[in-house]
Amino acid sequence: MIGPNLSEWALKNRQLTVYMMVVAVIAGAFAFFNLGRDEDPPFTIKTMLVSAVWPGATIEETQTQLTDRLERRLEETTGLDSLRSITRPGLITIFVDLTNDFSPDRVPEVWQEVRNGIGDIRHTLPEGAIGPFFNDDFGDVFGINYAFIADGFSQRELRDHVDIVRTGLLRQVDGIKKIEWIGVQDERIMLEFQPDRVAAMGLDYSQVFAAIAAQNVVRPAGVVTTGEENVAIRVSGSFETEADLLEVSLVANGRMLRLGDIATVRRTLVDPPQPMLRVNGQPAMALAISMAEGGDILELGAQVTRAMDRIVADLPLGIEAIMISNQAEVVDQAIGEFTTSLKDWMTETFPEAISRISPLELGLPVG
Repeated sequence: MIGPNLSEWALKNRQLTVYMMVVAVIAGAFAFFNLGRDEDPPFTIKTMLVSAVWPGATIEETQTQLTDRLERRLEETTGLDSLRSITRPGLITIFVDLTNDFSPDRVPEVWQEVRNGIGDIRHTLPEGAIGPFFNDDFGDVFGINYAFIADGFSQRELRDHVDIVRTGLLRQVDGIKKIEWIGVQDERIMLEFQPDRVAAMGLDYSQVFAAIAAQNVVRPAGVVTTGEENVAIRVSGSFETEADLLEVSLVANGRMLRLGDIATVRRTLVDPPQPMLRVNGQPAMALAISMAEGGDILELGAQVTRAMDRIVADLPLGIEAIMISNQAEVVDQAIGEFTTSLKDWMTETFPEAISRISPLELGLPVG
């Protein structure tokens, strides 16, 4: 025989063997019930997106003044594998890829290095360039999603109420990493001129835009210091609503006129629309919830359900919350299938021993 006879040793040390088996079973059960539960294991995406906008630039100007400058700096990134860029007139997107064997623990340090490096050359970018912007968290998994539909409410009113729900979830539920919006349409203030009136008044559009900008500018107006307190002085006249735009004063041919005499204003949704969401054929917006790393999706799902029951009860009549995906149910079903398969395997392999042990003692589901 090669090596020690473990069977003989176990028979001679039965008490120690039983003790070790009990410890192993208890440790295994403890590990099983305290493991993080998620549908997919956590992983680190070793790619960052760096983007910038330069309105009005040609593709040649964008390539030479933005893409080339940013890429030269990004080439110094620690652990860099490759740079991939997409250049369009006035818009660039650069993919910063790290090597596959780069340590995941050091990836956040490298992304901060990228931000610092680009920040050092930001002043060298052409005037009028917007950004650069950075995106390194697009690998998050949003396993729980609630959609909201409304009857008799505008998009803005629905968004305000859903924002209250979002704030309540972040305050009441532990284990949430972030909550993102889906299907939200931003608003715009549309100022529509009447060209015939503008021409008749002898105005040019640059003069009108300058008057609007000057009216809504925010500037320090000084501080009055007394013996006991300092009183800040603020200049009134800033826009509170879109209707205030129509009261802007213009000078045309030596006389004053209102902007409302040559233009109309209205509040509308962005056009073309942003990615839209429809549920059961109705326009909707949704909250996508992601779990913190190492969390328990089953516990998170239960907490979110309880919190939603409390929060939704306070929403106005006409706003309905609909769960459109729930990762907790998928994981719960997968765990149930695993434990059932384990029970069947143990019953077939150890029929006599299992017949004397109840499912509750094994920590398996009954029935």
